[in-house]
Amino acid sequence: DALLDDGGGAEKPDPAAAAAQAMAAAKARCEQRHADYASIVERRTPSVLRFRAVEAFVEDVRDLGLAYQRHLLLLLLLVCGATATATRGHIALRPAQSRVDHVAAEGAQLLTHLLLAHSVWSHRAIDEASGVANPHPELFTIWIVGALLMAALNVYHLVRPPADATPGGNPAQALFAVPLYCTMGIVAGLYFLISEGHPAGLSIYLTKLTEFARLYLQVGLYVWIGMLLKRTMLAELSVDLVRPWRLPPELLAFVMVVGAAIPTAYSGASGIFVIAVGAVIYDELRQAGARRQLALAATAMSGSLGVVLSPCLLVVIVASLNKQVTTDHLYGWGLKVFLLTAVLFLVASLLNRQNKLQLASPGEAVKGTLAAVRPLVPYALVAAAVLAFYAFGLDATVDENYAPVVLPVLLLAMLVYDRRLARKRAAPGEAVVGFNASVQRATTETSHHIGALLFLMGLSICLGGVIERADLMAYFPQQFASVWTTMGLLVVVLVIVGMIMDPYGAVILVSATIAEVAYRNGIDPVHFWMVVLVAFELGYLTPPVALNHLLTRQVVGEEEARLAFAEQGSFWHRHERILLPVSVMATALVIVAFGPLLF
Repeated sequence: DALLDDGGGAEKPDPAAAAAQAMAAAKARCEQRHADYASIVERRTPSVLRFRAVEAFVEDVRDLGLAYQRHLLLLLLLVCGATATATRGHIALRPAQSRVDHVAAEGAQLLTHLLLAHSVWSHRAIDEASGVANPHPELFTIWIVGALLMAALNVYHLVRPPADATPGGNPAQALFAVPLYCTMGIVAGLYFLISEGHPAGLSIYLTKLTEFARLYLQVGLYVWIGMLLKRTMLAELSVDLVRPWRLPPELLAFVMVVGAAIPTAYSGASGIFVIAVGAVIYDELRQAGARRQLALAATAMSGSLGVVLSPCLLVVIVASLNKQVTTDHLYGWGLKVFLLTAVLFLVASLLNRQNKLQLASPGEAVKGTLAAVRPLVPYALVAAAVLAFYAFGLDATVDENYAPVVLPVLLLAMLVYDRRLARKRAAPGEAVVGFNASVQRATTETSHHIGALLFLMGLSICLGGVIERADLMAYFPQQFASVWTTMGLLVVVLVIVGMIMDPYGAVILVSATIAEVAYRNGIDPVHFWMVVLVAFELGYLTPPVALNHLLTRQVVGEEEARLAFAEQGSFWHRHERILLPVSVMATALVIVAFGPLLF
Protein backbone atom coordinates (compact mmCIF):
# COMPACT_ATOMS: atom_id res chain seq x y z
CA ASP A 1 0.00 0.00 0.00
CA ALA A 2 2.82 2.40 0.86
CA LEU A 3 4.41 1.77 -2.51
CA LEU A 4 1.10 2.39 -4.27
CA ASP A 5 0.59 5.57 -2.32
CA ASP A 6 4.06 6.83 -3.34
CA GLY A 7 3.42 6.09 -6.99
CA GLY A 8 0.02 7.69 -6.95
CA GLY A 9 1.39 10.82 -5.34
CA ALA A 10 3.81 11.60 -8.22
CA GLU A 11 3.04 14.73 -10.25
CA LYS A 12 1.79 14.17 -13.82
CA PRO A 13 3.33 16.30 -16.63
CA ASP A 14 1.26 19.21 -17.82
CA PRO A 15 0.21 18.48 -21.48
CA ALA A 16 0.01 22.16 -22.33
CA ALA A 17 3.53 22.82 -21.06
CA ALA A 18 4.90 19.81 -22.96
CA ALA A 19 3.24 20.97 -26.18
CA ALA A 20 4.61 24.47 -25.74
CA GLN A 21 8.10 23.09 -25.18
CA ALA A 22 7.89 20.91 -28.31
CA MET A 23 6.70 23.85 -30.40
CA ALA A 24 9.54 26.01 -29.11
CA ALA A 25 12.06 23.31 -30.04
CA ALA A 26 10.52 22.92 -33.51
CA LYS A 27 10.58 26.68 -34.01
CA ALA A 28 14.25 26.80 -33.00
CA ARG A 29 15.08 24.04 -35.48
CA CYS A 30 13.17 25.80 -38.23
CA GLU A 31 14.91 29.09 -37.52
CA GLN A 32 18.27 27.29 -37.59
CA ARG A 33 17.47 25.71 -40.96
CA HIS A 34 16.48 29.10 -42.36
CA ALA A 35 19.70 30.58 -40.99
CA ASP A 36 21.73 27.73 -42.53
CA TYR A 37 20.01 28.22 -45.87
CA ALA A 38 20.65 31.95 -45.78
CA SER A 39 24.29 31.27 -44.97
CA ILE A 40 24.59 28.84 -47.87
CA VAL A 41 22.97 31.29 -50.29
CA GLU A 42 25.32 34.00 -49.09
CA ARG A 43 28.33 31.77 -49.76
CA ARG A 44 27.18 30.85 -53.28
CA THR A 45 29.58 33.19 -54.98
CA PRO A 46 30.21 32.98 -58.74
CA SER A 47 33.45 31.06 -58.14
CA VAL A 48 31.63 28.50 -55.97
CA LEU A 49 28.96 28.09 -58.62
CA ARG A 50 31.63 27.51 -61.28
CA PHE A 51 33.37 24.95 -59.07
CA ARG A 52 30.06 23.20 -58.45
CA ALA A 53 29.36 23.07 -62.18
CA VAL A 54 32.78 21.57 -62.89
CA GLU A 55 32.41 19.04 -60.08
CA ALA A 56 28.94 18.05 -61.28
CA PHE A 57 30.24 17.67 -64.85
CA VAL A 58 33.12 15.44 -63.70
CA GLU A 59 30.70 13.34 -61.66
CA ASP A 60 28.37 12.99 -64.64
CA VAL A 61 31.27 11.90 -66.85
CA ARG A 62 32.35 9.39 -64.21
CA ASP A 63 28.85 7.97 -63.90
CA LEU A 64 28.58 7.74 -67.69
CA GLY A 65 31.90 5.93 -67.87
CA LEU A 66 30.91 3.47 -65.15
CA ALA A 67 27.59 2.78 -66.86
CA TYR A 68 29.23 2.09 -70.22
CA GLN A 69 32.50 0.44 -69.15
CA ARG A 70 31.65 -2.78 -70.97
CA HIS A 71 30.83 -0.91 -74.17
CA LEU A 72 34.06 1.07 -73.94
CA LEU A 73 36.17 -2.06 -73.43
CA LEU A 74 34.44 -3.86 -76.27
CA LEU A 75 34.95 -0.95 -78.66
CA LEU A 76 38.59 -0.69 -77.57
CA LEU A 77 39.09 -4.42 -78.12
CA LEU A 78 37.46 -4.53 -81.54
CA VAL A 79 38.85 -1.26 -82.93
CA CYS A 80 42.37 -2.10 -81.78
CA GLY A 81 41.92 -5.72 -82.88
CA ALA A 82 40.90 -4.52 -86.33
CA THR A 83 43.97 -2.25 -86.37
CA ALA A 84 46.25 -5.16 -85.49
CA THR A 85 44.54 -7.28 -88.16
CA ALA A 86 44.84 -4.56 -90.80
CA THR A 87 48.55 -4.07 -90.05
CA ARG A 88 49.22 -7.82 -89.72
CA GLY A 89 50.43 -7.13 -86.18
CA HIS A 90 49.12 -10.06 -84.16
CA ILE A 91 51.65 -12.04 -82.11
CA ALA A 92 52.93 -15.28 -83.67
CA LEU A 93 55.87 -17.60 -83.12
CA ARG A 94 57.50 -16.04 -86.16
CA PRO A 95 56.42 -13.33 -88.61
CA ALA A 96 54.85 -14.26 -91.93
CA GLN A 97 57.38 -13.89 -94.75
CA SER A 98 56.35 -16.08 -97.68
CA ARG A 99 53.03 -16.19 -99.51
CA VAL A 100 52.21 -19.52 -97.88
CA ASP A 101 52.92 -17.96 -94.47
CA HIS A 102 50.47 -15.15 -95.18
CA VAL A 103 47.79 -17.54 -96.45
CA ALA A 104 48.12 -19.65 -93.28
CA ALA A 105 48.06 -16.61 -90.98
CA GLU A 106 45.13 -14.87 -92.70
CA GLY A 107 43.20 -18.11 -93.16
CA ALA A 108 43.52 -18.97 -89.47
CA GLN A 109 42.38 -15.47 -88.49
CA LEU A 110 39.42 -15.69 -90.88
CA LEU A 111 38.33 -19.00 -89.35
CA THR A 112 38.74 -17.62 -85.81
CA HIS A 113 36.70 -14.51 -86.53
CA LEU A 114 33.91 -16.49 -88.23
CA LEU A 115 33.80 -18.93 -85.31
CA LEU A 116 33.55 -15.95 -82.96
CA ALA A 117 30.74 -14.31 -84.95
CA HIS A 118 28.78 -17.59 -85.07
CA SER A 119 29.36 -18.14 -81.35
CA VAL A 120 28.09 -14.67 -80.43
CA TRP A 121 25.05 -15.16 -82.68
CA SER A 122 24.25 -18.42 -80.87
CA HIS A 123 24.85 -16.77 -77.51
CA ARG A 124 22.38 -14.01 -78.39
CA ALA A 125 19.74 -16.58 -79.39
CA ILE A 126 20.14 -18.38 -76.06
CA ASP A 127 19.94 -15.08 -74.21
CA GLU A 128 16.73 -14.05 -76.00
CA ALA A 129 15.13 -17.47 -75.44
CA SER A 130 15.87 -17.40 -71.72
CA GLY A 131 13.25 -14.74 -71.10
CA VAL A 132 15.56 -12.91 -68.70
CA ALA A 133 15.97 -9.22 -69.46
CA ASN A 134 19.51 -8.41 -70.59
CA PRO A 135 20.53 -4.86 -69.63
CA HIS A 136 22.96 -4.63 -72.57
CA PRO A 137 21.69 -6.68 -75.56
CA GLU A 138 23.46 -4.29 -77.93
CA LEU A 139 26.82 -5.80 -76.91
CA PHE A 140 26.03 -8.88 -79.00
CA THR A 141 25.56 -6.72 -82.09
CA ILE A 142 28.86 -4.92 -81.48
CA TRP A 143 30.67 -8.26 -81.12
CA ILE A 144 29.19 -9.64 -84.35
CA VAL A 145 29.87 -6.49 -86.40
CA GLY A 146 33.46 -6.31 -85.09
CA ALA A 147 34.19 -9.98 -85.79
CA LEU A 148 32.76 -9.77 -89.32
CA LEU A 149 34.74 -6.58 -90.00
CA MET A 150 37.98 -8.34 -89.06
CA ALA A 151 36.95 -11.34 -91.17
CA ALA A 152 36.47 -8.98 -94.12
CA LEU A 153 39.98 -7.61 -93.57
CA ASN A 154 41.32 -11.18 -93.65
CA VAL A 155 39.54 -11.85 -96.95
CA TYR A 156 41.06 -8.67 -98.39
CA HIS A 157 44.53 -9.74 -97.24
CA LEU A 158 44.06 -13.19 -98.80
CA VAL A 159 43.13 -11.59 -102.12
CA ARG A 160 45.86 -8.92 -101.87
CA PRO A 161 48.96 -10.43 -100.22
CA PRO A 162 51.78 -8.00 -99.34
CA ALA A 163 54.08 -7.08 -102.19
CA ASP A 164 57.22 -8.02 -100.22
CA ALA A 165 56.05 -11.59 -99.54
CA THR A 166 58.50 -14.12 -100.95
CA PRO A 167 57.07 -16.63 -103.44
CA GLY A 168 56.26 -20.15 -102.29
CA GLY A 169 56.91 -21.27 -98.75
CA ASN A 170 56.87 -24.34 -96.52
CA PRO A 171 53.35 -25.32 -95.33
CA ALA A 172 54.72 -26.92 -92.16
CA GLN A 173 56.74 -23.84 -91.24
CA ALA A 174 53.79 -21.63 -92.15
CA LEU A 175 51.96 -22.95 -89.08
CA PHE A 176 54.43 -21.01 -86.93
CA ALA A 177 53.22 -17.79 -88.59
CA VAL A 178 49.65 -18.36 -87.36
CA PRO A 179 48.92 -15.84 -84.56
CA LEU A 180 48.78 -17.39 -81.11
CA TYR A 181 45.28 -16.12 -80.41
CA CYS A 182 44.06 -17.95 -83.53
CA THR A 183 45.44 -21.27 -82.31
CA MET A 184 43.64 -20.76 -79.00
CA GLY A 185 40.45 -19.55 -80.69
CA ILE A 186 40.28 -22.41 -83.20
CA VAL A 187 40.92 -25.04 -80.52
CA ALA A 188 38.31 -23.52 -78.19
CA GLY A 189 35.77 -22.77 -80.94
CA LEU A 190 35.91 -26.24 -82.50
CA TYR A 191 35.78 -27.88 -79.07
CA PHE A 192 32.58 -26.08 -78.12
CA LEU A 193 31.09 -26.51 -81.60
CA ILE A 194 31.92 -30.19 -82.21
CA SER A 195 32.67 -31.84 -78.89
CA GLU A 196 29.95 -30.19 -76.80
CA GLY A 197 27.56 -29.04 -79.50
CA HIS A 198 27.51 -25.72 -77.67
CA PRO A 199 28.65 -23.06 -80.17
CA ALA A 200 27.89 -20.24 -77.74
CA GLY A 201 30.65 -21.47 -75.41
CA LEU A 202 33.37 -19.43 -77.11
CA SER A 203 31.33 -16.24 -76.73
CA ILE A 204 30.36 -17.00 -73.14
CA TYR A 205 33.98 -17.31 -72.04
CA LEU A 206 35.23 -14.44 -74.18
CA THR A 207 32.66 -12.07 -72.69
CA LYS A 208 34.29 -12.67 -69.30
CA LEU A 209 36.59 -9.89 -70.44
CA THR A 210 33.73 -7.44 -70.11
CA GLU A 211 32.89 -8.71 -66.62
CA PHE A 212 36.22 -7.24 -65.53
CA ALA A 213 35.98 -4.24 -67.85
CA ARG A 214 37.72 -1.80 -65.52
CA LEU A 215 40.78 -4.03 -65.11
CA TYR A 216 41.18 -4.71 -68.83
CA LEU A 217 40.68 -1.04 -69.66
CA GLN A 218 43.60 -0.44 -67.33
CA VAL A 219 45.64 -2.84 -69.47
CA GLY A 220 45.03 -0.50 -72.39
CA LEU A 221 46.06 2.51 -70.32
CA TYR A 222 49.25 0.76 -69.21
CA VAL A 223 50.13 -0.03 -72.83
CA TRP A 224 49.62 3.65 -73.69
CA ILE A 225 51.84 4.58 -70.73
CA GLY A 226 54.54 2.31 -72.10
CA MET A 227 54.32 3.80 -75.58
CA LEU A 228 54.46 7.36 -74.18
CA LEU A 229 57.53 6.39 -72.16
CA LYS A 230 59.08 5.04 -75.35
CA ARG A 231 58.69 8.49 -76.97
CA THR A 232 60.71 10.24 -74.25
CA MET A 233 64.46 10.26 -73.68
CA LEU A 234 64.03 8.93 -70.13
CA ALA A 235 65.36 5.46 -70.91
CA GLU A 236 68.53 6.78 -72.55
CA LEU A 237 69.10 9.37 -69.81
CA SER A 238 68.65 6.69 -67.15
CA VAL A 239 71.26 4.50 -68.82
CA ASP A 240 73.65 7.47 -68.71
CA LEU A 241 73.69 7.10 -64.91
CA VAL A 242 75.60 3.80 -65.07
CA ARG A 243 77.62 4.39 -68.24
CA PRO A 244 80.50 6.19 -66.40
CA TRP A 245 81.19 3.04 -64.35
CA ARG A 246 82.19 1.13 -67.50
CA LEU A 247 80.53 -2.04 -66.27
CA PRO A 248 81.25 -5.30 -68.09
CA PRO A 249 78.30 -6.38 -70.25
CA GLU A 250 77.14 -9.04 -67.79
CA LEU A 251 76.96 -6.60 -64.87
CA LEU A 252 75.36 -3.93 -67.06
CA ALA A 253 72.70 -6.49 -67.96
CA PHE A 254 72.08 -7.07 -64.24
CA VAL A 255 71.77 -3.34 -63.54
CA MET A 256 69.34 -2.86 -66.41
CA VAL A 257 67.15 -5.83 -65.51
CA VAL A 258 66.95 -4.81 -61.85
CA GLY A 259 66.47 -1.14 -62.72
CA ALA A 260 63.62 -2.07 -65.04
CA ALA A 261 61.63 -3.64 -62.19
CA ILE A 262 59.99 -0.41 -61.01
CA PRO A 263 58.83 0.81 -64.44
CA THR A 264 57.63 -2.74 -65.15
CA ALA A 265 55.43 -2.60 -62.05
CA TYR A 266 54.00 0.69 -63.28
CA SER A 267 53.50 -0.57 -66.85
CA GLY A 268 51.27 -3.45 -65.81
CA ALA A 269 53.07 -6.53 -67.15
CA SER A 270 56.47 -7.72 -68.31
CA GLY A 271 55.45 -7.90 -71.97
CA ILE A 272 54.29 -4.29 -72.03
CA PHE A 273 57.65 -3.10 -70.69
CA VAL A 274 59.57 -5.20 -73.23
CA ILE A 275 57.55 -3.60 -76.02
CA ALA A 276 58.15 -0.10 -74.66
CA VAL A 277 61.83 -0.12 -73.68
CA GLY A 278 63.22 -3.42 -74.95
CA ALA A 279 64.90 -1.87 -78.00
CA VAL A 280 66.76 0.68 -75.84
CA ILE A 281 68.02 -2.00 -73.45
CA TYR A 282 69.20 -4.18 -76.33
CA ASP A 283 71.00 -1.34 -78.12
CA GLU A 284 72.75 -0.14 -74.94
CA LEU A 285 73.98 -3.64 -74.12
CA ARG A 286 75.28 -4.12 -77.65
CA GLN A 287 77.11 -0.78 -77.49
CA ALA A 288 78.70 -1.92 -74.23
CA GLY A 289 80.08 -4.99 -76.01
CA ALA A 290 77.48 -7.56 -74.97
CA ARG A 291 76.99 -10.66 -77.04
CA ARG A 292 73.75 -10.74 -79.00
CA GLN A 293 72.58 -13.77 -77.04
CA LEU A 294 73.23 -12.00 -73.72
CA ALA A 295 71.53 -8.82 -74.92
CA LEU A 296 68.47 -10.80 -76.03
CA ALA A 297 68.37 -12.64 -72.69
CA ALA A 298 68.49 -9.42 -70.68
CA THR A 299 65.90 -7.73 -72.90
CA ALA A 300 63.47 -10.64 -72.58
CA MET A 301 63.98 -10.76 -68.82
CA SER A 302 63.87 -6.99 -68.31
CA GLY A 303 60.20 -7.08 -67.40
CA SER A 304 60.21 -10.26 -65.32
CA LEU A 305 61.35 -9.01 -61.92
CA GLY A 306 58.82 -6.21 -61.46
CA VAL A 307 55.52 -8.09 -61.85
CA VAL A 308 55.40 -8.81 -58.10
CA LEU A 309 55.92 -5.17 -57.06
CA SER A 310 53.34 -2.47 -56.34
CA PRO A 311 51.25 -1.35 -58.21
CA CYS A 312 51.43 -4.10 -60.88
CA LEU A 313 47.98 -4.71 -62.38
CA LEU A 314 48.39 -8.48 -62.51
CA VAL A 315 48.50 -8.61 -58.71
CA VAL A 316 45.36 -6.46 -58.56
CA ILE A 317 43.54 -8.97 -60.79
CA VAL A 318 44.70 -11.85 -58.58
CA ALA A 319 43.37 -10.11 -55.47
CA SER A 320 40.07 -9.21 -57.15
CA LEU A 321 39.46 -12.84 -58.14
CA ASN A 322 40.58 -14.40 -54.86
CA LYS A 323 39.23 -13.12 -51.57
CA GLN A 324 41.78 -15.21 -49.65
CA VAL A 325 44.52 -12.69 -50.48
CA THR A 326 44.92 -8.92 -50.51
CA THR A 327 47.14 -6.66 -52.56
CA ASP A 328 48.99 -5.58 -49.39
CA HIS A 329 49.97 -9.18 -48.58
CA LEU A 330 50.96 -9.96 -52.16
CA TYR A 331 52.99 -6.77 -52.64
CA GLY A 332 54.69 -7.31 -49.27
CA TRP A 333 55.89 -10.78 -50.17
CA GLY A 334 56.46 -9.67 -53.75
CA LEU A 335 59.21 -7.33 -52.56
CA LYS A 336 61.00 -10.29 -50.95
CA VAL A 337 60.64 -12.34 -54.13
CA PHE A 338 62.04 -9.43 -56.15
CA LEU A 339 65.10 -9.19 -53.91
CA LEU A 340 65.62 -12.95 -54.23
CA THR A 341 65.49 -12.94 -58.02
CA ALA A 342 67.74 -9.87 -58.15
CA VAL A 343 70.40 -11.62 -56.05
CA LEU A 344 70.13 -14.76 -58.19
CA PHE A 345 70.54 -12.74 -61.38
CA LEU A 346 73.57 -10.97 -59.88
CA VAL A 347 75.18 -14.33 -59.07
CA ALA A 348 74.41 -15.59 -62.57
CA SER A 349 75.89 -12.42 -64.08
CA LEU A 350 79.11 -12.78 -62.09
CA LEU A 351 79.46 -16.46 -62.98
CA ASN A 352 78.68 -15.74 -66.62
CA ARG A 353 81.22 -12.97 -67.19
CA GLN A 354 83.97 -13.67 -69.71
CA ASN A 355 86.47 -11.03 -68.63
CA LYS A 356 87.94 -9.81 -65.36
CA LEU A 357 85.80 -7.52 -63.26
CA GLN A 358 87.32 -4.11 -63.99
CA LEU A 359 85.35 -0.98 -63.21
CA ALA A 360 86.12 2.69 -63.60
CA SER A 361 87.67 4.43 -60.61
CA PRO A 362 84.95 5.43 -58.10
CA GLY A 363 85.96 9.09 -58.14
CA GLU A 364 85.69 9.36 -61.91
CA ALA A 365 82.51 7.27 -62.06
CA VAL A 366 80.72 9.23 -59.34
CA LYS A 367 81.46 12.50 -61.14
CA GLY A 368 80.03 11.08 -64.34
CA THR A 369 76.93 9.78 -62.58
CA LEU A 370 76.32 13.10 -60.85
CA ALA A 371 76.66 14.87 -64.17
CA ALA A 372 74.12 12.43 -65.65
CA VAL A 373 71.68 13.21 -62.83
CA ARG A 374 71.30 16.85 -63.89
CA PRO A 375 69.31 16.18 -67.09
CA LEU A 376 66.93 14.00 -65.07
CA VAL A 377 66.15 16.67 -62.47
CA PRO A 378 63.60 18.57 -64.64
CA TYR A 379 61.76 15.31 -65.31
CA ALA A 380 61.66 14.65 -61.57
CA LEU A 381 60.31 18.15 -60.93
CA VAL A 382 57.58 17.70 -63.55
CA ALA A 383 56.66 14.36 -62.00
CA ALA A 384 56.63 15.87 -58.51
CA ALA A 385 54.34 18.69 -59.65
CA VAL A 386 51.85 16.28 -61.23
CA LEU A 387 51.91 13.94 -58.23
CA ALA A 388 51.48 16.88 -55.83
CA PHE A 389 48.47 18.11 -57.80
CA TYR A 390 46.81 14.71 -57.57
CA ALA A 391 47.80 14.19 -53.92
CA PHE A 392 46.72 17.58 -52.56
CA GLY A 393 44.12 18.60 -55.10
CA LEU A 394 42.34 15.30 -55.71
CA ASP A 395 43.53 13.16 -52.77
CA ALA A 396 44.85 10.50 -55.17
CA THR A 397 48.20 8.73 -54.88
CA VAL A 398 49.98 6.48 -57.35
CA ASP A 399 48.83 3.14 -55.98
CA GLU A 400 47.19 0.13 -57.62
CA ASN A 401 43.88 2.01 -57.77
CA TYR A 402 44.93 5.34 -59.28
CA ALA A 403 48.17 4.51 -61.14
CA PRO A 404 46.46 3.79 -64.49
CA VAL A 405 44.78 7.21 -64.34
CA VAL A 406 47.61 9.31 -62.91
CA LEU A 407 50.52 7.93 -64.93
CA PRO A 408 49.23 8.89 -68.40
CA VAL A 409 48.91 12.52 -67.26
CA LEU A 410 52.38 12.34 -65.71
CA LEU A 411 53.90 10.93 -68.92
CA LEU A 412 52.13 13.53 -71.06
CA ALA A 413 53.54 16.31 -68.87
CA MET A 414 57.02 14.80 -69.14
CA LEU A 415 56.63 14.45 -72.89
CA VAL A 416 55.84 18.17 -73.21
CA TYR A 417 59.13 19.03 -71.51
CA ASP A 418 61.00 16.25 -73.34
CA ARG A 419 59.99 17.46 -76.81
CA ARG A 420 60.90 21.07 -75.96
CA LEU A 421 64.29 19.87 -74.75
CA ALA A 422 64.79 17.83 -77.91
CA ARG A 423 64.01 20.89 -80.03
CA LYS A 424 66.60 22.96 -78.14
CA ARG A 425 69.26 20.26 -78.51
CA ALA A 426 68.59 19.67 -82.20
CA ALA A 427 71.16 20.81 -84.73
CA PRO A 428 70.14 23.52 -87.21
CA GLY A 429 67.92 22.00 -89.87
CA GLU A 430 67.42 18.76 -87.95
CA ALA A 431 63.82 17.54 -87.89
CA VAL A 432 62.42 16.98 -84.41
CA VAL A 433 59.23 15.09 -83.65
CA GLY A 434 57.01 17.45 -81.69
CA PHE A 435 54.62 16.77 -78.83
CA ASN A 436 51.49 16.33 -80.95
CA ALA A 437 53.22 14.00 -83.40
CA SER A 438 54.74 12.00 -80.53
CA VAL A 439 51.36 11.51 -78.86
CA GLN A 440 49.79 10.58 -82.20
CA ARG A 441 52.49 7.98 -82.94
CA ALA A 442 52.34 6.60 -79.40
CA THR A 443 48.56 6.26 -79.63
CA THR A 444 48.75 4.60 -83.05
CA GLU A 445 51.31 2.10 -81.82
CA THR A 446 49.25 1.59 -78.67
CA SER A 447 46.18 0.61 -80.68
CA HIS A 448 48.22 -2.01 -82.51
CA HIS A 449 49.60 -3.54 -79.31
CA ILE A 450 46.30 -3.33 -77.39
CA GLY A 451 44.56 -5.28 -80.14
CA ALA A 452 47.22 -7.99 -80.14
CA LEU A 453 47.41 -8.25 -76.33
CA LEU A 454 43.68 -8.09 -75.56
CA PHE A 455 42.81 -10.71 -78.16
CA LEU A 456 45.56 -12.92 -76.77
CA MET A 457 44.17 -12.40 -73.26
CA GLY A 458 40.58 -13.03 -74.34
CA LEU A 459 41.31 -16.22 -76.24
CA SER A 460 43.52 -17.40 -73.36
CA ILE A 461 40.39 -17.20 -71.21
CA CYS A 462 38.56 -19.30 -73.82
CA LEU A 463 41.33 -21.90 -73.84
CA GLY A 464 41.11 -21.96 -70.06
CA GLY A 465 37.38 -22.54 -70.51
CA VAL A 466 38.13 -25.63 -72.59
CA ILE A 467 40.36 -26.97 -69.83
CA GLU A 468 37.64 -26.21 -67.30
CA ARG A 469 34.73 -27.65 -69.35
CA ALA A 470 36.68 -30.74 -70.37
CA ASP A 471 37.15 -31.34 -66.65
CA LEU A 472 40.86 -31.99 -67.15
CA MET A 473 41.48 -31.03 -63.53
CA ALA A 474 39.47 -34.12 -62.53
CA TYR A 475 42.53 -36.15 -63.50
CA PHE A 476 44.56 -34.05 -61.07
CA PRO A 477 44.41 -35.52 -57.54
CA GLN A 478 42.42 -33.40 -55.10
CA GLN A 479 44.20 -34.68 -52.01
CA PHE A 480 47.89 -35.47 -51.55
CA ALA A 481 49.73 -37.33 -48.86
CA SER A 482 52.31 -34.56 -48.53
CA VAL A 483 52.32 -30.82 -49.04
CA TRP A 484 55.68 -31.28 -50.78
CA THR A 485 54.09 -33.53 -53.40
CA THR A 486 51.26 -31.04 -53.83
CA MET A 487 53.65 -28.17 -54.39
CA GLY A 488 55.81 -30.16 -56.80
CA LEU A 489 52.89 -31.05 -59.06
CA LEU A 490 51.44 -27.54 -58.84
CA VAL A 491 54.76 -26.02 -59.92
CA VAL A 492 54.88 -28.24 -63.01
CA VAL A 493 51.28 -27.44 -63.96
CA LEU A 494 51.69 -23.71 -63.40
CA VAL A 495 54.84 -23.49 -65.53
CA ILE A 496 53.05 -25.33 -68.35
CA VAL A 497 50.11 -22.93 -68.07
CA GLY A 498 52.53 -20.00 -68.22
CA MET A 499 54.16 -21.47 -71.32
CA ILE A 500 50.95 -21.58 -73.36
CA MET A 501 48.69 -18.83 -71.98
CA ASP A 502 48.73 -15.10 -71.45
CA PRO A 503 49.00 -14.11 -67.75
CA TYR A 504 45.70 -12.26 -67.53
CA GLY A 505 43.78 -15.20 -68.97
CA ALA A 506 45.82 -17.74 -67.02
CA VAL A 507 44.99 -16.04 -63.70
CA ILE A 508 41.28 -16.60 -64.33
CA LEU A 509 41.89 -20.30 -65.10
CA VAL A 510 44.08 -20.84 -62.05
CA SER A 511 41.60 -19.03 -59.80
CA ALA A 512 38.73 -21.23 -61.03
CA THR A 513 40.47 -24.62 -60.98
CA ILE A 514 43.94 -24.98 -59.49
CA ALA A 515 43.82 -22.59 -56.53
CA GLU A 516 41.26 -24.65 -54.62
CA VAL A 517 43.52 -27.72 -54.81
CA ALA A 518 46.34 -25.75 -53.20
CA TYR A 519 44.12 -24.37 -50.43
CA ARG A 520 42.62 -27.79 -49.72
CA ASN A 521 46.06 -29.31 -49.24
CA GLY A 522 47.26 -26.78 -46.70
CA ILE A 523 49.22 -24.34 -48.89
CA ASP A 524 48.91 -20.75 -47.71
CA PRO A 525 47.05 -18.63 -50.31
CA VAL A 526 49.68 -15.86 -50.37
CA HIS A 527 52.45 -18.44 -50.75
CA PHE A 528 50.53 -20.14 -53.56
CA TRP A 529 50.02 -16.95 -55.54
CA MET A 530 53.66 -15.95 -55.20
CA VAL A 531 54.50 -19.34 -56.71
CA VAL A 532 51.95 -18.70 -59.48
CA LEU A 533 53.46 -15.33 -60.43
CA VAL A 534 57.03 -16.66 -60.51
CA ALA A 535 55.95 -19.80 -62.41
CA PHE A 536 54.15 -17.67 -64.98
CA GLU A 537 57.24 -15.54 -65.55
CA LEU A 538 59.31 -18.70 -65.99
CA GLY A 539 56.73 -19.94 -68.48
CA TYR A 540 56.89 -16.71 -70.50
CA LEU A 541 60.65 -17.21 -70.86
CA THR A 542 60.48 -20.92 -71.73
CA PRO A 543 59.97 -22.45 -75.20
CA PRO A 544 58.00 -23.47 -77.16
CA VAL A 545 56.04 -20.18 -76.97
CA ALA A 546 58.25 -17.98 -74.75
CA LEU A 547 56.06 -14.89 -75.13
CA ASN A 548 58.65 -12.44 -73.80
CA HIS A 549 61.19 -13.72 -76.33
CA LEU A 550 58.65 -13.25 -79.13
CA LEU A 551 58.11 -9.65 -78.04
CA THR A 552 61.87 -9.12 -77.77
CA ARG A 553 62.38 -10.35 -81.30
CA GLN A 554 59.58 -8.05 -82.41
CA VAL A 555 61.25 -4.93 -80.99
CA VAL A 556 64.89 -5.67 -81.92
CA GLY A 557 64.13 -6.92 -85.42
CA GLU A 558 64.33 -10.21 -87.25
CA GLU A 559 67.83 -9.52 -88.55
CA GLU A 560 69.31 -9.16 -85.06
CA ALA A 561 67.56 -12.34 -83.98
CA ARG A 562 68.92 -14.19 -87.02
CA LEU A 563 72.47 -13.00 -86.30
CA ALA A 564 72.11 -14.10 -82.67
CA PHE A 565 71.07 -17.58 -83.75
CA ALA A 566 74.18 -17.75 -85.94
CA GLU A 567 76.63 -16.97 -83.11
CA GLN A 568 79.16 -19.68 -82.33
CA GLY A 569 80.61 -20.91 -79.05
CA SER A 570 79.76 -23.32 -76.29
CA PHE A 571 76.28 -24.76 -75.88
CA TRP A 572 75.60 -22.17 -73.15
CA HIS A 573 76.67 -19.20 -75.28
CA ARG A 574 74.76 -20.44 -78.35
CA HIS A 575 71.56 -20.68 -76.32
CA GLU A 576 72.24 -18.06 -73.66
CA ARG A 577 69.12 -16.04 -74.49
CA ILE A 578 67.03 -18.99 -73.27
CA LEU A 579 69.28 -20.64 -70.67
CA LEU A 580 70.20 -17.55 -68.62
CA PRO A 581 66.64 -16.32 -67.89
CA VAL A 582 65.31 -19.85 -67.42
CA SER A 583 68.08 -20.84 -65.00
CA VAL A 584 67.57 -17.72 -62.87
CA MET A 585 63.77 -17.91 -62.76
CA ALA A 586 63.74 -21.70 -62.28
CA THR A 587 66.06 -21.39 -59.29
CA ALA A 588 63.90 -18.60 -57.88
CA LEU A 589 60.78 -20.72 -58.40
CA VAL A 590 62.25 -23.69 -56.53
CA ILE A 591 63.23 -21.46 -53.59
CA VAL A 592 59.89 -19.60 -53.53
CA ALA A 593 57.89 -22.82 -53.82
CA PHE A 594 59.71 -25.07 -51.36
CA GLY A 595 61.62 -22.69 -49.09
CA PRO A 596 58.61 -21.65 -46.95
CA LEU A 597 57.63 -25.31 -46.50
CA LEU A 598 60.76 -25.82 -44.40
CA PHE A 599 59.45 -23.50 -41.69
